[in-house]
Amino acid sequence: MRKDYYHRLATLLLLFMAVLTAHSQGRAGRGEESSLQKLAIATVAVKSLYVDSVDDKKLVEDAICGMLENLDPHSSYSTPKEVKALTEPLQGNFEGVGVQFNMLEDTLLVVQTVSGGPSEKKGILAGDRFVSVNDTAIAGVKMSKEDIMRRLRGPKGTKVKIGVKRSGIADVIYFTVTRDKIPLNTVDASYMLRPGIGYIRLSSFGATTHAEFVEQITKLKNEGMRDLVLDLQDNGGGYLQAAADVLNELLEAGDLLVYTKGRTVRRQEFRAKGNGIFQKGRVVVLVNEFSASAAEIVSGAVQDQDRGTVVGRRTYGKGLVQRPVDLPDGSMIRLTVAHYFTPSGRCIQKPYVKGSRKDYQNELENRYKHGEFTSSDSIHFADSLKYETLKLHRTVYGGGGVMPDYFVPLDTTRYTKCHRELSAKSIILNANLRYAENARKELLKRYGKEPYPDGHSVIETDNTAKKGFAAFMRDYTVPQELLDGIMAEGEKQGITPKSEEERKQTLKMVAMQMKALVARDLWTMTEYYRVTNEDNDFIKCALQQLTPAQ
Repeated sequence: MRKDYYHRLATLLLLFMAVLTAHSQGRAGRGEESSLQKLAIATVAVKSLYVDSVDDKKLVEDAICGMLENLDPHSSYSTPKEVKALTEPLQGNFEGVGVQFNMLEDTLLVVQTVSGGPSEKKGILAGDRFVSVNDTAIAGVKMSKEDIMRRLRGPKGTKVKIGVKRSGIADVIYFTVTRDKIPLNTVDASYMLRPGIGYIRLSSFGATTHAEFVEQITKLKNEGMRDLVLDLQDNGGGYLQAAADVLNELLEAGDLLVYTKGRTVRRQEFRAKGNGIFQKGRVVVLVNEFSASAAEIVSGAVQDQDRGTVVGRRTYGKGLVQRPVDLPDGSMIRLTVAHYFTPSGRCIQKPYVKGSRKDYQNELENRYKHGEFTSSDSIHFADSLKYETLKLHRTVYGGGGVMPDYFVPLDTTRYTKCHRELSAKSIILNANLRYAENARKELLKRYGKEPYPDGHSVIETDNTAKKGFAAFMRDYTVPQELLDGIMAEGEKQGITPKSEEERKQTLKMVAMQMKALVARDLWTMTEYYRVTNEDNDFIKCALQQLTPAQ
């Protein structure tokens, strides 16, 4: 008892010493010292006197979350596990075996191997099923996707034994794969959309985005690109510096890209250096209501500098800059320290009330209810939010996202209720996985790729140029029995179209989605978007801006 008392007393004294030290060094005023003392006393009191035992770690985390909860909606606390999940996609790589996969029922099914990655080098193929990892069964045991990923990932240079079931082979095949750095690309797709018009889709702005962007711009220019469609739909942002680096490739020397300033942060400007590799061709940027943060920096700068046009719907409206504050246990506070402003001076952060996160999170839903997604006439800006572009002096608005130059309404009839439910219950995806597994060899043979006799890798045939994706795009039709099977499975799960018209529209969109998924399985995500973009209203609007009237 006496020992416990002295332990509490020592803890309390240490906390007070920390407060007094901070004060003596000039880092806290009298009021701040009192507040810190209150926090220290409250922490020790709860820990030492509360009727039940408390979790020290949770107590501190709750206190931090409580402080941040009443600030802006983007200041947040993340546990060490959450920090890793948040930062890994932006850092550009992780260490693992290098496969893209989906879960089919309770089995890991390889969709693609990472080109040049450790699994591809060992001979693992798309369509393989992983049944064990280091002699531990992972199929048929209801193991979570996260747990499977944890077993497959590990430090570079370590080895993992993977048991594989392959179509046409009765026995389990075992591969010992040496883990390596696996790149996480932020360029989802890159290809020539039309003669002279290139297309690049960015999923986020990470550590490798600039290098990827330059590589794809260079490739497309070599293929004859004169104009660019930059697709930032659903791009939630990322690193501000990555956005500035991408803009540097598009804008002229001295052009302001973005600037930031806050209460304790001086104004910091980002300007183009003049060494960009695509400063002359026309640019169209595609955005929607899920384009946020760094994606808004890029679209806002292109618009303000009259470098190109923005097509789509009003963006999310996140104009706050967070600074990471690393904590000793690997957790992190992301604290808002500044606003960012587009070159014309617009702050595009949408309004919020401190501590009222629910209303902020429902803002997009409210936009939809008010008709903003279907009609630009429903969007109203106050005159106080009016700005001018810097060269052509066009009117633009701040105070809540980037409003596009050309509005693309949401087509509410395109995806039916039946289609949305089929997608939500993974009926379409699971049907694709089964179909790809059974039809892969035949499809590869028909469209220009065939496996080596040992089944461990893929070679191009002599007539690839005559077959390949162009032939697939032209000739391939999703089998009717596959579509009928999807609808039948939907009916088993209580999903039925309400009319013949809804059924026809559902089948049309399911067929397009299935063709795109098959293209992805045979090639890459670029081919997926090559299929879907041909019936995309955003793309059609962009092409209207870039293609001369006939």
